[in-house]
Amino acid sequence: MRKKGLGVIFSVLVAFSMVAAGCGSGSGSGASGSQSSSSAPAAPAQSGSGQAAEPAKEVTLKVGAAPVPHAEILEFVKPKLKEQGVNLEVVVLDDEGQLNPALQDKQIDANFFQHVPYLDSIKTEKGYDFAVTTKVHVEPIGFYSDKLKSKDEIQEGAKIGIPNNPSNEYRALILLQEQGWIKLKDGLTTYQATPKDIAENPKKLEFIEAEASTLPRVLPDLAGAVINTNVVLEAKIDPKSALFREGANSPYANVITVRKGDENRDEIKKLDAVLTSPEVKKFIEDKYGVAVVPAF
Repeated sequence: MRKKGLGVIFSVLVAFSMVAAGCGSGSGSGASGSQSSSSAPAAPAQSGSGQAAEPAKEVTLKVGAAPVPHAEILEFVKPKLKEQGVNLEVVVLDDEGQLNPALQDKQIDANFFQHVPYLDSIKTEKGYDFAVTTKVHVEPIGFYSDKLKSKDEIQEGAKIGIPNNPSNEYRALILLQEQGWIKLKDGLTTYQATPKDIAENPKKLEFIEAEASTLPRVLPDLAGAVINTNVVLEAKIDPKSALFREGANSPYANVITVRKGDENRDEIKKLDAVLTSPEVKKFIEDKYGVAVVPAF
């Protein structure tokens, strides 16, 4: 009995120690589990909060743009903005005339296709309350011809195509005035003019007013046309083939435009900063040459 009792006690002790060991191991794992589970809310929450904070930090910025060169420049800066927590979405519309209405209606956060004289010429009529945040580049407008080899070959009564929107029409007429082909009336100060504002036209040139985007198509029917560089690039015309073009001091720099009050948004400031960086300057000069000139 005594031996049996001792055996029983021994068995109980072994069993107890095994249970204790199991608890210890479980508690070790449980401790680590409880650490993990007590710190898990903190660690995952931290990592989760890092993961959740990442998307929260990353802001999507929708910028409407003309296809060339505007959208191409924006695509170039996308990776840089991504590093700064800005997911840039470039919105290209078939009709560039819809980029300001899209901004007004909050379909996009900014647009990049126009210069200040153009915006000034339409904002009052359309009721736009916009702000310009930065100048990016100038697309020197130029005179192109399929028929003339030099500007001195222009004949009396020649048909000249010019863009028909107010600011670019003025810009085209000023360019022709600089060549001595016409003279505009004095006192035109609003960046707006039409052929009716021509005071002198010694060569009796005939002006064909047309949508800027259609001028490359009608070029064979004209002696020549004054065409915006972005239209020239889209039409695959060599910008170096212009018989003459604006100088680098043109006031027609293309700008980033936002709704008034949004100019201080952090993501807009980041966009402006990367668009006026040395990397973008080099990209513009390397890719477009004389066709597009950095304005910063």
